[in-house]
Amino acid sequence: MTVQLAFTDDLVDHLRLLRSRRVGVATYHRLLKQHGTARAALQALPEIAREAGVEDYHPCPEGVVLAELKAGRAAKARLVAQSDAGYPESLRSVDGAPPLFWALGDTALLARPMVALVGARNASSLGLRTARKLAGDLVDAGFVVVSGLARGVDTSAHLAALDGGTIAVMAGGVDIIYPAENTALAHDIAAKGLRLSEMPMGLHPQARHFPQRNRIISALAQGVLVVEAAAKSGSLITARTALDQGRDVLAVPGHPFDARAAGCNMLIRDGATLIRSAEDVIGVLGDPQTVELPLPAPAPAPAATPKPERSLRETAALHDQILSRLGPSPLAEDQLIRDLRVTAKQVAPVLVDLELDGRIDRQAGGLLALRTAN
Repeated sequence: MTVQLAFTDDLVDHLRLLRSRRVGVATYHRLLKQHGTARAALQALPEIAREAGVEDYHPCPEGVVLAELKAGRAAKARLVAQSDAGYPESLRSVDGAPPLFWALGDTALLARPMVALVGARNASSLGLRTARKLAGDLVDAGFVVVSGLARGVDTSAHLAALDGGTIAVMAGGVDIIYPAENTALAHDIAAKGLRLSEMPMGLHPQARHFPQRNRIISALAQGVLVVEAAAKSGSLITARTALDQGRDVLAVPGHPFDARAAGCNMLIRDGATLIRSAEDVIGVLGDPQTVELPLPAPAPAPAATPKPERSLRETAALHDQILSRLGPSPLAEDQLIRDLRVTAKQVAPVLVDLELDGRIDRQAGGLLALRTAN
C-alpha cells in the first residue's frame, strides 16, 4: 500500500536519515541494520561522522523534511516506500534500490510488465520515427514503456506510449520538469501515466543525478531497448546497469558511419539482441499478456538483534582507501578489489555509495575513475 502523507514521526525519521549528508542508499540500509530504527540511526550519525574524521556533522533537519512532505502533498505526489505492497518487485529486487520515491500519476502501472526505451537526445529523424513505432507497438502489445523524459528518443517514446502506459523516471524532483520544452508532455504523463523520482521535491537535476536515474529505469523494466546512442552516452550507462541487474539488453542497429548509432552497434557486437520490430522484443522478453511478474516478497521476520556485516568506521576507511587508489585514469574494478585485498561483496555497496555521491565514475568495461570537476 502506498504511504499516505500523514506526517508520522517514523516517516519523518526515515526521510531525514535518507536526506542526511553522506548517507547514500547502502549507508541508509547499513545504519538501519546497525541501530534498529531510523531515529536511533539519526542520533548515532554525529558520532559516526566524528569517527570518520568529519567534525560538526548534523543530520538533515526535521524542518527540511517537513517542507518536502508538504511540497509533495501540494503537488499531489505520493511517497512510496520499499516496504509497501505497491513498491514494484522488479525494483525491489536490485541492489541500490531507492528506499523511498515520489510518484505522480497512476502507480498501478508499476504492476504491469515494463520495457525501457532510451536513446540519443540529438536523434536523427529515422531514430525518432523508429522510437515512435517501437513504443507504440509495445504498448499495443501490453507493455508499459519506461524512459527518462529527455529530449530526442525519450520524448518520442513517451509520446507514442502516452495512451497505452508510460513512466518517466526523473533525475531531479518529481515536480521539476527538465528539459523545460517537455513541460506539456510531463503534465500529460502525470495525467495519463506516471512520473517518479527518488530525489527530494524541488531539486533541480545535476549531471551526477542522471546515472542514478538510469539505474531505476533499467531496474523497473524486463529489458532495455536502445535506439541510437553514441559510443559514450547515458544510454550506454543504462545498458551497462541493466546487465549488472540481470536485465536483457536490446539495440536497434544503425549505419556504421553514423556516430549516433555507434553505441547501438557496439552493444550488438558485444552480445545485445538486434531489434528490428516490437515482435523481436516480445520474442526476447515474452508476451506481456502472459508473462508472470514476480510476486511480492513475504515480509521478513524481524531480527531480534540486527548484526551488521561491516561497521560504519570500517566503511569510512574503505571509502578513503578506494578514493586514494583511483585517479582520473580509469582502473578496472577487478584490479581495485585485488589491490585492496577485499571481497567483491565488501566493496560493491561502497562503490555504489561513492558513485551516487558523485565521487567516482563507472565507465564501460568495468572501469572506475575519480570524477573530475566540470
